[in-house]
Amino acid sequence: MPTTQEWIQAQVREDQIERYLENGRDYIDDALFTRLLAETAFDPGRAREVIAKSLGLERLELAEAAALIAIPREHELWQEVCAAAGRIKESVYGNRIVTFAPLYVNNHCVNACEYCGYRRTNSAITRKRLTDEELTAEIEALVQAGHKRLVMVFGEHPQADYDYIAHTMKIAYSVSVGRGNIRRTNINAAPLSIEALRVLHDVGIGTYQVFQETYNRAAYAAVHPSGLKAHYRWRLYSMHRAMEADVDDVGIGALFGIADWRFDLLGLLAHTIDLEKRFGGVGPHTISFPRIEPAVNTPWVETSPWRVHDDDFAHAVAVIRLMVPYTGMIVTAREGLAMRDRLLDTGVTQLDLGSNIGVGKYSQAAEDHAHQQFVLNDTRSLDDGIRWLASRGRITSFCTADYRLGRTGREFMCVAKKGEIQHMCRPNAVLTFKEYLLDYASPETRALGETLITRELAGIAPPALKERTLGLLARIEAGERDLFI
Repeated sequence: MPTTQEWIQAQVREDQIERYLENGRDYIDDALFTRLLAETAFDPGRAREVIAKSLGLERLELAEAAALIAIPREHELWQEVCAAAGRIKESVYGNRIVTFAPLYVNNHCVNACEYCGYRRTNSAITRKRLTDEELTAEIEALVQAGHKRLVMVFGEHPQADYDYIAHTMKIAYSVSVGRGNIRRTNINAAPLSIEALRVLHDVGIGTYQVFQETYNRAAYAAVHPSGLKAHYRWRLYSMHRAMEADVDDVGIGALFGIADWRFDLLGLLAHTIDLEKRFGGVGPHTISFPRIEPAVNTPWVETSPWRVHDDDFAHAVAVIRLMVPYTGMIVTAREGLAMRDRLLDTGVTQLDLGSNIGVGKYSQAAEDHAHQQFVLNDTRSLDDGIRWLASRGRITSFCTADYRLGRTGREFMCVAKKGEIQHMCRPNAVLTFKEYLLDYASPETRALGETLITRELAGIAPPALKERTLGLLARIEAGERDLFI
């Protein structure tokens, strides 16, 4: 067995970094970012031009994003940004909110990230990796709650190598309880090689997530002193390697609170631009923007000078929506109900609901902070979350049709960039929502949900598509499941 350090050294493949560099440089230009943030003055006319470009569903350039970042929150133009973010989301995705659950499979880790409860130097954490039997029990509990989509989360450790990840994915797809099963398994794990990613592609990986945490090199080095995560560029090109391995749905993200959030907005955009440039216009499928939260025996979180105020966070989310109008946006249960409710109107497309981030805690139905990476602020059940969304006029979607019909990568982006993806996805959202209402919903949620379905059906066009949807709904009422268009 290799030592931990030998394992880390074996993971980092310089040839799979250098192939993406240009003249030895990567796509993060610290000096340019710093200059744009320091020198871009607020210009209402310029800002309105940028807003108009976003409303046309065009991706922004770095200087244009800086023009939006420079808008003072007290200026009336800020309200125009928020309104535009909401309009863009509705025009591309409609009023659907995709939901999923995070499933933590292990919490062993070789890294020493200062902000993370799972860092290897934290003796207060009880370490655990799920056995096959425990993993099956976790998935059964999630299916019984009504979930169809998971993001499986793995600590960066030899015990969670790509073979183990592939093995757990096979288990996830094999479990069924009654009429329910998991139809989409996304993976949040360590940066992997092209060869390893091809293995996961063949097993049926959904979206592959690796968050850069911060794109600011100095801040990155300060909070990642050792471990696999200390290799900035290996992480920076995770998504490039995934795309080269034909994993064409990838998710990027920044952990706000490590560095200046404005710098990381530009980093997320630069990341998107480079992926689109190299892979035929296909960038990230989703962008995530979690904020640092307290964790057991993790004092760095409390002392960070970069903690992001709620108003700044809302500002950042709206700017992300305008930066990349056609990309999915995830706000996690790190945020409380009030903030998640606020962000519904500024472009969010995906939420986790009914979440528990303790290893092995769905089947035990108990919180255990000794197993958690950080503190969750929205711990409502899936049913409570769906009822809340329905009360806000949002239909919860468990749809996985695009992935199973091959509408991913370039095909998905071509449709999304035209603002047409909602017309393809609305019927499937209705169908999966109907399944939930019949099989899992409380009476209160079902009553709200049926009213919402009636309203959604009225918006489906052309008439032939509506008739087809009604026919599939009748089959679902009769007991069939997993029907899609």
